[in-house]
Amino acid sequence: QLQAVDPGGDLVQPGGLLRSPCASSAWSLDGYAVGWFRQAPGLEREGLACISSSDDSTNYKDSVKGRFSISRDNAKSMVYMQMNKLNPENTAVYYCAAVSGIRVTTNQAICTKPKYYIRWGQGAQVTVSS
Repeated sequence: QLQAVDPGGDLVQPGGLLRSPCASSAWSLDGYAVGWFRQAPGLEREGLACISSSDDSTNYKDSVKGRFSISRDNAKSMVYMQMNKLNPENTAVYYCAAVSGIRVTTNQAICTKPKYYIRWGQGAQVTVSS
């Protein structure tokens, strides 16, 4: 199962930052592209970023470009999402998801579409509040 963020949730001050890991306890992320998503109450799940399985290419939702950064450490089979300048509107449940065989970084529409990902973590709450 994929795990994104501290399963116990995180509380971040407005303007603060969070570096969230994504890993699987049962299988390796090698060969999988990984996407990062969030879902706020009453809203649809939205894609934020993705990273390829092979060449570390990335793609981002326009609203997080320059503020969020996705990376991977293949030696540790981990993917990380660095989120900077968080604000209360970023409060949501955050998920990582994985897929193989699709070049999700090709364009933003594929990268940020949940339907292209087949393995999902349970998600964890990130609350941005003072």
